[in-house]
Amino acid sequence: MAKQKALFIGGTGTISMAIVRELAQKPEWEVWLLNRGSRAEEVPAGVKQIVCDISNEAEAARKLEGMTFDVVSEFIGFVPEIYISSASAYNKPAASYVITEGTTLANPHWEYSRNKIACEEFLFKKYREENFPVTIVRPSHTYDERHVPLGVHGKKGFWQVIKRMIDKKPVIIQGDGTSLWHLTFNKDFATGFIGLMGNRHAIGEAFQITGDEVLTWNQIYQTIADILGVELKAYHVASEYLSAVGDKYGFDFEGSLTGDKSVSVVFDNSKLKRIVPQMATTVPFNQGARIALDYVLSHPECQIEDPDFDAWCDKVIAALEKSKAEI
Repeated sequence: MAKQKALFIGGTGTISMAIVRELAQKPEWEVWLLNRGSRAEEVPAGVKQIVCDISNEAEAARKLEGMTFDVVSEFIGFVPEIYISSASAYNKPAASYVITEGTTLANPHWEYSRNKIACEEFLFKKYREENFPVTIVRPSHTYDERHVPLGVHGKKGFWQVIKRMIDKKPVIIQGDGTSLWHLTFNKDFATGFIGLMGNRHAIGEAFQITGDEVLTWNQIYQTIADILGVELKAYHVASEYLSAVGDKYGFDFEGSLTGDKSVSVVFDNSKLKRIVPQMATTVPFNQGARIALDYVLSHPECQIEDPDFDAWCDKVIAALEKSKAEI
């Protein structure tokens, strides 16, 4: 029986690498990557690579000339067969905290999400008018062994918050920390995604892919602190205030918080599970966070310090403490 051929445009990111690793072990699939080759050493054996910048359309067309694939998965561009959107595209705040694929798409707080919505509309138009076979995939907060998911961090990522915990400094949590959130380890996301590949029931449809575990942000941060063996010194700050004071330093907290993480969401994954019944949470956050922290703490290249964000946190906390004292 001939193998099915899959092309991943990208293929080495947080989400896509888990899918590629899983598919590389399946004898029924032949896996190709088209990317700039910056993480070629991490690509699994047997996976074929086309080194190319997809933004150079002429070069990409030349290198792909004469090739055909059963599934094309697009992680970085705008013309896919399976398109990676984002659950942040859902209206915030939605009419209900329970999110389904039918929840209205609208996010006035985050340009990133509005761009995702525009891509979805373009692709569904192609499906309706030209019968272009498209499946939209909407992940929420997906992480891997190289990333520790957090709510409030600087431009250089999560490490400075982890360092503040280790150094026994207070860490900022948006709101009162009780809003609900989904976290999905990339290995679990891959299960849902692979179940959609080549599945005729997925054509012309959108699917959200998230884990089933629901946590508050206080629980997320406490889990991280427990794994580190440190006391969590949580400092709760209103998202609106963080957005206002963050703008001065180039932090887009209106988009990432007001438009996303400060709003309670519970994803209903029943649509996905009807056609991918094997989809399940096999790596709950207490395990996934330990995997990530073990990796990060043993790989200094992941420990990217952010002194500007660290100083900003200290300023915000000092200012709020001063205002409390003056009341």
